[in-house]
Amino acid sequence: MTASIIEIKNLSFSYSKNHPILKNINLNVSQGSIYGFLGPNGAGKSTTMQLLTHILQDHEGEIKVFGKPLEDQTPHIFTKIGALVESPALYLHLTGYENLKCITTLKRIEEKRIPEVLKLVGLESKGDLKAKKYSLGMKQRLAIAMTLLGDPELLLLDEPVNGLDPSGITEVRELLVKLNKELGLTIFISSHLLSEIEKMCTHVGIIHHGELKFEGTMDALAQRSSKHHLTVQTSNAALQLERVKEHYKNAKLISKNEFQVTLNSKEETPQFAQFAIEKDIPLYQMKAEDGLENWFLSLTK
Repeated sequence: MTASIIEIKNLSFSYSKNHPILKNINLNVSQGSIYGFLGPNGAGKSTTMQLLTHILQDHEGEIKVFGKPLEDQTPHIFTKIGALVESPALYLHLTGYENLKCITTLKRIEEKRIPEVLKLVGLESKGDLKAKKYSLGMKQRLAIAMTLLGDPELLLLDEPVNGLDPSGITEVRELLVKLNKELGLTIFISSHLLSEIEKMCTHVGIIHHGELKFEGTMDALAQRSSKHHLTVQTSNAALQLERVKEHYKNAKLISKNEFQVTLNSKEETPQFAQFAIEKDIPLYQMKAEDGLENWFLSLTK
């Protein structure tokens, strides 16, 4: 059985008596996993991150990291943890290398680690460039390089792709998967983007209004809502719907020229298209809606 790097039991937190932020949260982050902590803005993700990094301390419940209570291990535990909470703090007038040198000096880490982490994050050729000339994706990778200087076993990353363009998001996603696979790093990452969590995480916890709604593997999450909705544009949709319902009982009319049919999975789409052709149903357009995304939206609406 894989050991848990993070164990949270009955965690509750509030800034004031009548405004609870977290309500009896229970989380288990397995060693070697990329755990996506997913939820809309304001759900309690950043508060959880601040409790894990001991920025916030007054809470109910238990937080264990590496098998021991967090409060019994601070501050020395942070030699084993790299954390990036909210926006990265960079000195824009300094080069990437100089930014990292500030951290090595502060934490008494050998300077020889700087070229190593620059290579890890794909910035080995940009170390002499001032940070103000970095793209947003490069700045985020430099910030992640800062968390790697101490050779941590666990990364805590709060919304690391927030505000990035598609290219920057891809860069950061590929970097995190690489760090997990090549270095064996356990990564706990918060995000409000289901699409990104799907692409990189092995496990997920979904939080909404301070309550945990789901925890499990990505495969288990996908099975929660495997239905695949197909919106079909045709002519005289009401007439075509009568033919479709001969085989697809759940089909329903959407508009004069559209109906929707629900399939068990996207793999059934070609089968439905073949059925429509055999029934002489004109297919002007078919648009798929992801069942998992719809389920997530309904869960957190």
